[in-house]
Amino acid sequence: MKIMLDAGHGPETLGKRTPDGKMKEFEFNNAVVGFLKDELKNCGVIVLVSHPGNLDIPLYERTTLANKLEVDAFISIHANAFGSTWNNTTGIETFTYSKASAQSTLLAKSIQDALCSITKGKNRGVKQADFAVLRDTKMPAVLVECGFMTNKIEAALLQSRTYRILCAKAIAFAILRWK
Repeated sequence: MKIMLDAGHGPETLGKRTPDGKMKEFEFNNAVVGFLKDELKNCGVIVLVSHPGNLDIPLYERTTLANKLEVDAFISIHANAFGSTWNNTTGIETFTYSKASAQSTLLAKSIQDALCSITKGKNRGVKQADFAVLRDTKMPAVLVECGFMTNKIEAALLQSRTYRILCAKAIAFAILRWK
């Protein structure tokens, strides 16, 4: 199995941070991708990343690379936000393209169930969206939102190494169960 992991956004993407500025979303995304890459490699999975290091690669380059390399699945890791101030919105949600394949839907459900079960996060469900990384990929693709940066409790979790590792383990388990 060959998987492409995508740390959503880039280190300097405007507005993608906690309301207090303590964490940029990319810090979480990139850390989880690193842990997830190790988990999957240890299980014999070939793992590629859409943009190694701290480069912010345009979305079309990420999807073009995934398509060119003919990966079996594309997984984009994110931390969510509701507005730009602290609020009570919580939970985990996983997205597929609005015209997703059956395999994308199965993968999304597997990830959503595993993440919520292992992290005990609120299950906001599998949803559909017209995100470029989902629409422009030719393989099963999902975008995972692992919690809300705009919720103080979840922001603290998103900043913790333990939670990042838990997310990676849950997603790895789900990918392996899917295939």
